[in-house]
Amino acid sequence: MIHRKKYLLGLLFFCTVLSIQAQQKRALTHADYDGWESVSSDKISANGQWVGFEVNPQDGDGRLEIVNHSNAQKRFVIPRANRMSFSHDNNFAVGRIVAAKDTIKMLKLKKTKADDMPKDSLFIINLASGNVEKMARVKSFATPDKEGNWLAVHFEKELPKKPAKKEEGDTTKVASPEKPKKTDGTTLLVRSFDGKVSYEIDRVKSYGFSENGGYLHFVKATEDTLKNAGIFLLDLKSGVTQTIDTGKTDYMSPKISDSNKLFAYITTEDSLKAKKPYYDLYLYDVTKATNQKIADKNTVGILAGGMVSKSGRINFSADDSQVYFGTTPDYRDFDYESDTTILDEERVKLDIWGWQDAEIQPMQLRNKGREENRSFLAAYNIKDKRVIQIGDEQMYSINYDPKSTLKIALATDDSPYRREYSWNIQIGRDTYLVNLETGSKTLIKKALSGNPQLSPAGKYVYWYDASDSAWVAFDIASKTFKNLSKNLDVNVYNEQHDSPSLPSSYGAAGWLKDDKGFLLYDKYDVWKVDPTGKLAPQNITLGVGRTQTIEFRRQRLETEEREGIDPSLPFMLSAFHEFNKKNGFFIGDINGKKAPSEIIFTDNRYLGLSKAENANLLTVRRSTYQEYADVYATDMKMSTLTQLSFANPQQKEVNWGTVELVDYLTNDNVPLQGLLFKPENFDPAKKYPMMVYFYERNSDGLHNYRAPAPSASTINIPYFVSNEYLVFVPDIKYDLGLPGPSAYNCIIPGVQAIVARGFVDADNMAIQGQSWGGYQVAHLITRTNMFKAAGAGAPVVNMTSAYGGIRWGTGMSRMFQYEQTQSRIGGTLWEKPMYYLQNSPLFYMDRVKTPVLIMHNDADGAVPWYQGIEMFMALKRLNQPAWLLQYNGEDHNLVQRKNRKDLSIRLSQFFDHYLKGAPAPLWMTEGLPAIEKGRTLKYELGDGGDSEQ
Repeated sequence: MIHRKKYLLGLLFFCTVLSIQAQQKRALTHADYDGWESVSSDKISANGQWVGFEVNPQDGDGRLEIVNHSNAQKRFVIPRANRMSFSHDNNFAVGRIVAAKDTIKMLKLKKTKADDMPKDSLFIINLASGNVEKMARVKSFATPDKEGNWLAVHFEKELPKKPAKKEEGDTTKVASPEKPKKTDGTTLLVRSFDGKVSYEIDRVKSYGFSENGGYLHFVKATEDTLKNAGIFLLDLKSGVTQTIDTGKTDYMSPKISDSNKLFAYITTEDSLKAKKPYYDLYLYDVTKATNQKIADKNTVGILAGGMVSKSGRINFSADDSQVYFGTTPDYRDFDYESDTTILDEERVKLDIWGWQDAEIQPMQLRNKGREENRSFLAAYNIKDKRVIQIGDEQMYSINYDPKSTLKIALATDDSPYRREYSWNIQIGRDTYLVNLETGSKTLIKKALSGNPQLSPAGKYVYWYDASDSAWVAFDIASKTFKNLSKNLDVNVYNEQHDSPSLPSSYGAAGWLKDDKGFLLYDKYDVWKVDPTGKLAPQNITLGVGRTQTIEFRRQRLETEEREGIDPSLPFMLSAFHEFNKKNGFFIGDINGKKAPSEIIFTDNRYLGLSKAENANLLTVRRSTYQEYADVYATDMKMSTLTQLSFANPQQKEVNWGTVELVDYLTNDNVPLQGLLFKPENFDPAKKYPMMVYFYERNSDGLHNYRAPAPSASTINIPYFVSNEYLVFVPDIKYDLGLPGPSAYNCIIPGVQAIVARGFVDADNMAIQGQSWGGYQVAHLITRTNMFKAAGAGAPVVNMTSAYGGIRWGTGMSRMFQYEQTQSRIGGTLWEKPMYYLQNSPLFYMDRVKTPVLIMHNDADGAVPWYQGIEMFMALKRLNQPAWLLQYNGEDHNLVQRKNRKDLSIRLSQFFDHYLKGAPAPLWMTEGLPAIEKGRTLKYELGDGGDSEQ
């Protein structure tokens, strides 16, 4: 008993010390955001020995770190470097170094000319010796995609030479320095990484490697800039340069075949001043050194009334039998546009909305640039010397793989159904099988519901059919349809789907080699299906997922699986527990003879798993709410994870926080979960103000790290938690037609469950949400006065007016959202008028007694910003405290960092005032008159004077 008392006293002392230490930590401030780091662009070398990644603060100069996989002490740090890649022999790393941000800012303040601003540099590091080589004034650099240890460095134009200084008394006339010659080309250095072989080429305009590093193509510019000198091909092994073509106006889209035997490009002889030049396609035989024009506007077989498109990508078939390119209609016959007798001020400018149009005018205008640059697939058959037009204006969507040995592709045509897109985003598509050698098309299915794809061996076309909630395959040889998931005793559609649209699938892992099997998912397990139907479907995870409520998904380790999944390779599975949120990896058996065995399965989130191309070495990211997702090195067994990156060491100085999973019941007794965030120095005997944030379901993000950052639209959870708030994030389950009541039935009992624990100051709670969450905030404050303040970002408050509006970001009608997706009404305004009225908070604003901070920006492309105005004006008319923040030129969520910082300050000031009794800032008490706009921010409290912007 004495020992037990000593133990308890010791434990109490230990906990007290920890509590004191936590209390001594400072709270996050808005000044912390800029220095908070993120790790990105992590790469592992082909042999797995080196790992590179960028570490960047939110604002300021970052760094590049390159770390040895097996010895983390061996590390290279290059300040301000990025865009790193490893050489294919694993001996070197190359990347860009940018100028210091403070230097750039200072020079911008001085109105420094663009030519005089600092330019990027290049570094090359020898990973064995650690020697670093640097090059200044670099415009760009490139390495081959797959093979070859070559590096191309394109330099900026040379600076004018300054005249030499004369000594005092020297009367000798000094010649003026030679002016730089006018050219849009600059020096290109091509060298091996070790520098033993190098080539220097002047006046280069553009360049590129063949995929396997055998050749480099480049375009040289003349000194008068009127015509390019030509296009050339450098044999990197021999150093011999072949002149491909000269004297044309421009050269573009060069492409070398994988065999290095053929080279194609697009060119034009029309003047640079021509508004609509014609383009020609050329093919050069590298082995024979012969060049020929293979397509122009007059070529037989090309798109009727069309020409070669400069926007179309050039590709070669895998066997070099065909050259794929793009064609486009010749838009030259618009008389009104080309009429030079009409002044600009006389030209009529209008949009005509026609009921019969497939797309409404805003969508057409939004997509105008894309349509003008759209190209239709064509092919040149090298043996037959003829052009085959494959795509056209009706059937422009051709899904083909130029690297595939298959001679077939898929084409889809949604034009018969496109008119419905304003209210039905799950329209069908007529789907065809295309013969790439002849251009002939065979109908597979009308109004196909899904995203059809070819199996790797080309035996099947397959898709998930949402209308039947089934995986379907079309057997190309027998021309028959097969329901691949018919004989499964589980659902393959999303069982939590709660909107009026058709449910999506749980996905698929793909096909085995030679199309011998198809791997698909139910909610938990992986199934292998025989497409011939001879073998029964096999649960290759043996039902372990369903039994243990673990979601298993195949983890792809190979960068390319062109021929399908290789059953001889390790069958690694990611694993996620549905309820306790554990995450990790298991090893499965693709033959289904052994149950999945755990590799690692912990209270973390794992992401970014990457395998070295030629070694069984891995990198992975791992996080919790307390631990940033740093990079770790490991192997296939994952018995040891070695930390390689160490972002945000300053976090240990901050009163951070914890998160716990909360289980509760809705008003109709449906079990739900939520996340409760508490300060690190949490004291259960205290009463804390509580923020409530929500958006659909968030509980699966239990182990996500959340960085302190200025807000794009919502409260920053770490900031509020660090500043002695509780933050509760409940999940929401929706009933069709009742989005507002559903939010109430899920959020309110969740809040009550937390309050019942005794540590919430129930008199000082607030809610905040953005977009769909903003709508729910607006609804809740018409139903309850339990919250002392509310923040609603971009809220829809009037579904009747929003229904007929436009999502200006896409040009789409908003009808689909109410009939099929997130708003969940499930019918038109005239079919279900009462549902629109009952779910529109605007009609119940007279019930609101909660002060509201609204943010709605005047360039919102998702929710019409007049919705925020409708809410504000109603509250103003009712004499209820409300503020509307309208950031000029900003979208649905804030993009500009200065505005994000501003919103973060105002959010904290607003909620601190209402929940903590802090003095109100001047912008809340005095407003910000238009005459003061741009002169003051009025963050100050009381009579503190203005802050100059």
